[in-house]
Amino acid sequence: MTKLLITMGDACGIGPETVAKLFRGDAARGCVVLGDVGVMRRAARLTGGLLPVAEVERVADDSGLPPRCLPVLQAQGLPGDLLDAPLGRVDARAGAAAARCIEQAVSLVRAGDAAGIVTAPIHKEALAAAGIGFPGHTEMLQALAAAPGRPAPPVRMMLANGELRTVLVTIHVSLRRAIEGVTFDAVLETIRIAHAAAARWGQPAPRIAVAGLNPHAGEGGLFGDEELRVIAPAVAAARAEGIAASGPYAPDTVFMRARHAPPAHPGEFDIVIAMTHDHGLIPVKYLGVEQGVNVTLGLPFVRTSPDHGTAFDIAGSGRADASSLAAAVHMARRLAAGDGVSGGWSPR
Repeated sequence: MTKLLITMGDACGIGPETVAKLFRGDAARGCVVLGDVGVMRRAARLTGGLLPVAEVERVADDSGLPPRCLPVLQAQGLPGDLLDAPLGRVDARAGAAAARCIEQAVSLVRAGDAAGIVTAPIHKEALAAAGIGFPGHTEMLQALAAAPGRPAPPVRMMLANGELRTVLVTIHVSLRRAIEGVTFDAVLETIRIAHAAAARWGQPAPRIAVAGLNPHAGEGGLFGDEELRVIAPAVAAARAEGIAASGPYAPDTVFMRARHAPPAHPGEFDIVIAMTHDHGLIPVKYLGVEQGVNVTLGLPFVRTSPDHGTAFDIAGSGRADASSLAAAVHMARRLAAGDGVSGGWSPR
């Protein structure tokens, strides 16, 4: 069984509760939680109790535990009063704890103690309140993945479910900065990363559709010229490298064409490259966040996460749905085993 680390996420959100629910079933086999024992015991109580939570000293120590037991590797350096941080609120203590868990998870997976990381949701405002200089998981993981004395590797965010896979050129920046970030180099690098990732998951020649930035993909320059100046040349350069990329296509229709819902609607494309965060993620999330999985492409290790946030509005209620986390675990296990997502679109 492939060993995976699950970080508990923001202690004030639903992350710990979704993790506790996951361990009530078989989907969590081979997983160890990196977090706070007290927070996870509270989550077990909030989600119905009768779930033993055991502190372990090493990732491998979960092997002797009984079934349906939640093993927690206590993260080091967490705030001593973390349980005092109120549920459903932004709190610097929770942001600091979430960051420490991510840092230690990367150290453990790079040391070979686990095959991959599945991250429960964090809150960007809590990270900022704790003085963490990253806007989200993707940027933090990219920095942590850098070899000593070497630049951080280029990474991209992919959101996938059973019907769509979308890879983003720009992510957690303002829309104005995102438009500035749509450059020839950024688009071409995104296409290359998506192509290389697909090869690793067993799909060596993915059909990559590249969405435009402007309405109707610029309509020949009438609504903006980024497609003519930047995106089309990047697609042409990728094709010259032997990549099956095409576009730019109108962003309001390309996702319908790529949606894979057989037998009535087999997708025309395997991956869609989107220029901005919302262009790419709204179509995937509309199909159902409970099945969506976030995969960070370009890292030297496997990392996935559920397709939802901290949901402060229901934190502490026990109503959090663990479906997306289960899909993220399943996807991480397949990617770590080299099985990937070829031969079937669903991450489950």
